[in-house]
Amino acid sequence: MVARDIQGRGITDARVIDAFATVPRHCFIPKAAPRDAYGDFPVPIGHRQTVSQPYIVALMVELAAISHGDRVLEIGTGCGYQTAILAHLTPDVCTVEIIPELFERARATLSALGCASVRARLGDGNEGWPDWAPYDAIIVSAAPIAVPPALEDQLKEGGRLVVPIGLEGEAQQLMRFVRQGGRLVGERITPVRFVPMV
Repeated sequence: MVARDIQGRGITDARVIDAFATVPRHCFIPKAAPRDAYGDFPVPIGHRQTVSQPYIVALMVELAAISHGDRVLEIGTGCGYQTAILAHLTPDVCTVEIIPELFERARATLSALGCASVRARLGDGNEGWPDWAPYDAIIVSAAPIAVPPALEDQLKEGGRLVVPIGLEGEAQQLMRFVRQGGRLVGERITPVRFVPMV
């Protein structure tokens, strides 16, 4: 998976590549066959949610440009796979999930795999997690129609926000924003398809 779908599709950050080589994806998708857990396509995780394909997860993490010690906010814990990737890059990870069943399952999996430093909260991702703000990077794993104001407010000056923007079933764009001079400066990265942010 790493050679084919991560390095093979242009991901070059050595720390990101190492994280994908280290974190066992199949542990987060127990009902999927190994070929499905490691295939380069989204996999259902229940509750009308999916875990994104490995390449898209890697692209989003690379775009977030996370250094060791950065404080990172993840919106949409899902199964916890991306959370574990982030925890491999920095010990300061906060993650928010709105679906109780996914939250509990992800928390148990992360604990079993030794991701003890991750702070996890059940709640509305649109509100972010102000208790630990500001963040060096924020990654959103579901698509809002616009950047939620709370997330913009909780991003540090110079911080990176990676988020898919758009309506379900219509064209969505993966965007990377950097907070500069108190406002977000964005660039379009690639068309994507994500579940809607709720």
